[in-house]
Amino acid sequence: MARSHIAAALGIASLGIFITFHLISQFGLPNVGFFHFQQSITEATTAPDQTPFGPAAFKPAGNDDGSLYLLGTGKADITGPVVEINFMGYADPNQVGSGLRQRLYSRAFIVGNINKPEERTLYLILDTQSGDTAVRHGILEGLKELGREYIIYGKSNVAVTGTHSHSGPGAWLNYLLPQITSKGFDSQSYSAIVDGALLSIKRAHEALAPGYLTVAETQIHDANVNRSPYAYLANPEKERARYEYDVDKTMTMLRFQNAEDGKDMGVLTWFPTHGTSMLGNNTLVSGDNKGVAAMLFEKDMQSSGEGMEGFVAGFSQANVGDTSPNVLGAYCEDGSGEKCNFEDSTCGNGNKMCHGRGPMFRQKDQGASSCFEIGRRQYVGAKALYLSMITNSVPLKGAVRSFHTYRDFSNMTVQHPNGSLISTCPAALGYSFAAGTTDGPGAFDFKQNDTGSPDANPVWLVVRNFLREPSEAQKACHAPKPILLDVGEIERPYLWTPNIVDIQVLRVGKLLIIVSPGEATTMAGRRWKESISHAASALSLTSGPDNKEPPIVVLGGPANSYTHYIATEEEYNIQRYEGASTLYGPHTLNAYINITTSLLPYLQLDPPNKHLPPGPDPPIHTNVSFNFNRSVRFDRPSFFKKFGQILTDVKPAYHRGDIVTAIFVGANPRNNLRLEGTFAAVEHLSHGTWKRVRDDSDWDLIYRWRRTNTVLGTSEVELSWEIGKDDGLEGGLYRLRYFGDQKPFGGGEVEGFEGVSGVFRIE
Repeated sequence: MARSHIAAALGIASLGIFITFHLISQFGLPNVGFFHFQQSITEATTAPDQTPFGPAAFKPAGNDDGSLYLLGTGKADITGPVVEINFMGYADPNQVGSGLRQRLYSRAFIVGNINKPEERTLYLILDTQSGDTAVRHGILEGLKELGREYIIYGKSNVAVTGTHSHSGPGAWLNYLLPQITSKGFDSQSYSAIVDGALLSIKRAHEALAPGYLTVAETQIHDANVNRSPYAYLANPEKERARYEYDVDKTMTMLRFQNAEDGKDMGVLTWFPTHGTSMLGNNTLVSGDNKGVAAMLFEKDMQSSGEGMEGFVAGFSQANVGDTSPNVLGAYCEDGSGEKCNFEDSTCGNGNKMCHGRGPMFRQKDQGASSCFEIGRRQYVGAKALYLSMITNSVPLKGAVRSFHTYRDFSNMTVQHPNGSLISTCPAALGYSFAAGTTDGPGAFDFKQNDTGSPDANPVWLVVRNFLREPSEAQKACHAPKPILLDVGEIERPYLWTPNIVDIQVLRVGKLLIIVSPGEATTMAGRRWKESISHAASALSLTSGPDNKEPPIVVLGGPANSYTHYIATEEEYNIQRYEGASTLYGPHTLNAYINITTSLLPYLQLDPPNKHLPPGPDPPIHTNVSFNFNRSVRFDRPSFFKKFGQILTDVKPAYHRGDIVTAIFVGANPRNNLRLEGTFAAVEHLSHGTWKRVRDDSDWDLIYRWRRTNTVLGTSEVELSWEIGKDDGLEGGLYRLRYFGDQKPFGGGEVEGFEGVSGVFRIE
C-alpha cells in the first residue's frame, strides 16, 4: 500500500473528525501500496529452472491410495464500478476510475476428502488489493443463503485472499482508514465482489468431481526485486547467507486433475510480486500483473484444449511485503538518471522523484507495457512448470484440515524465540508509512528509515495529537517506531484499522497453507514458513513417525482482513515503509508464528478438540460506514444525438500494431456493471456472420468513459483496440460494438442500448 497525500489528510484533522473525514476524502492520504504492449505469449525472456519435488503419474478413478480428493474450480466476474470511484491501493484521491482495461475475477479452489465430505477447504483468489473483514463476512453470510449443501463452507475452511492489485475500484473495505480516499463505503463496489465470489464458489461446488492433486515448484528470476534492501540487510548475516536472493524467486504450483479423464481442472500458484506494475497515474481497472498471468494461462489452456472446459488459473500472492515488479530498480526521475538513496529512497532531500522502473518503463502508458510483461513472465514460468509436472511432481495424499480463529492483537502476550515474554500493541502507523515506497512515493517531508525523533515538520506532531495522542505506554510498546497515526485506538466514528486479527492455516496432505492477513516481507515469510514446517515435523503432522517427508509450506495473502505489513524485528527497527506499517509493534511476526504453530495440533487426524474457540468477532461496519460518493443522477445524449451514436468513427483500414478507436455517445457504466458481460466487443465478419473475437476482459480492448457535462448529464465512451502484431487473428473485416445503459432523466428503469462502429479492414 502506498501513500502520497497523508500530510494533507492530517493537516485538516483539526476541524474535527467528521469534517476531517469529508475533507480528507477530497484531499487525501499519501500515495502508498496498501491498501499496452502485445507480445507473443509463447516467447520467454528466461527459461525457468524447474526444481520439481519428484515423480507423479495419472491414476485412473477407482485406484484410490489416499490420493483421491473431491476437487472443484470456479471463476466469476467481480468487476465493480469502473468510473467515479477511487482506486484501492495507492490511496491517491486523484486516482479515480475512468474505464476498464481488464475485468476482475474471483477464482475458487475447493479440495475435499472424498470419503468425508465435511472435511473441505475453499481457497479464494480475488483480483483485489486484499482480503477484507466485511467482504469475508458477506461471503460467509451469502453461503448460508445458498442452501444446506453450502453450510459445509464456514469460518474455519474459507480463505479469502487478494492478488494485491492496485488498479481496482475501492470503497469496499470494513475499516475507516482505507475508506478515506475512496470517500467511504460504496455498496455497489462491495456487492460486486461478494456476489461474484459467491458465484465462483457455486460454480466450483457444482463442478466437484474426484481428482488428484500434485505439487511442484520452479524459479522465476525476472519478475520481482526487493524494494527495501536496506531493511533486508538488517536481518542477521548468518540467516541471509542461507538464501541466494533477497526476495523469494520460487513459484509453487498445485495442479487439479480430474480422475475420470485425466484432464486438468485448474492450477493454483503462489509467487510474490507486488500488484504495482500499473502506476499511480493509471485510472483504468485491471488485475495488474497477476491478472495478466491468469488471463494468459487460461486462454492458452482454452485454445490448446489441454484443460477441461472452464479451466481456472489462480495466481496467488506469497510473502509479498518488500517485493516489487519494477525490476530495473528505483531511480531519480529528476533528470539526473541517478539511483535513489539506498537508505531512505530519496532524491536530494525528498522522495517524490524516486520511482521504481518496470521492464518497459520508457513506454509512457501508465505502466501497462511493464504490467503485461511481468504478468507474461509469471505465465511463462508457470506454463513451463505445468508441463514439467506431467512427469515430475509430488502427489498429495492424506487429510484435509483447517483451522481459523480470531485473536485480539492489541495486547497479546506470547513467548519470544529467546524465551522471554513479549507483547503486541494496539495498531499504530509510523512516520515512514507516510513516505510510501519506490512503487508509490509519499508526499511532503516524510522519509523512509525514520526512527526515534522523526525527521519531519513538527506540525505533524500537533496534527497527530489532535486525532489522538498516543500514550507513553503505546509509544514504548511500538518503539523505535515514532507513531504518526494511533489508528488502533481511534474509534471515532468507527475503528480505523483492525485490532482483531484472523489466524488461519489450511492443510491438504503434506501441503500447509498459511493464510496471512498482512503483507509479510521476504524474511518474515521465510521465518513463518520455516517455523510451521519445524512444528509440523515435530508433530509428525504430515509425514508419519519416520518423519522422512517434510511438509510443503506456502504462504498466501493478504487475506481475510487487511492488517498492513508484517516485518521482522530487525526490519522493524530500521523503520522503512514496511516496518512503519507493521501495525502491532516489533513483535508482530513473533505473535503470528507463536499462535499458528501452537494451533497446528488442530490439523492432526485426531485433533485435541474438534471445536477451536472462535475468539472475539471483529466489528462489521457495512451498515454504519459513511459514503460520500454520489450516485448516478441521470444520463442524456447531447442535443440532436442519441445514445450509442458514433461521434468519431474508425478509419477504413488498419495494419497490425495499429490502434483502432471509435467514440460513441455514452452513459454512465455505473448504471449496470454488466457482470459476466461486457461494455465492449470486437466483431469479425466470418462467412457472412459477425462473430465476437474480443471483449473487455481482453487486455488489448480498452473502454474509456468521460463526463462531458455534469449539469446536462452527457458523456462519451471511447473504445480502443490495440491490434497485436502476432495475436493469431486473420485479416478481413471488423467492427467495434459498445454496450451501454442509460438512466432516464426524472427517474424510471435503466435502459440498455448499443452502438456499432463502421466496418474496417485489417490488412
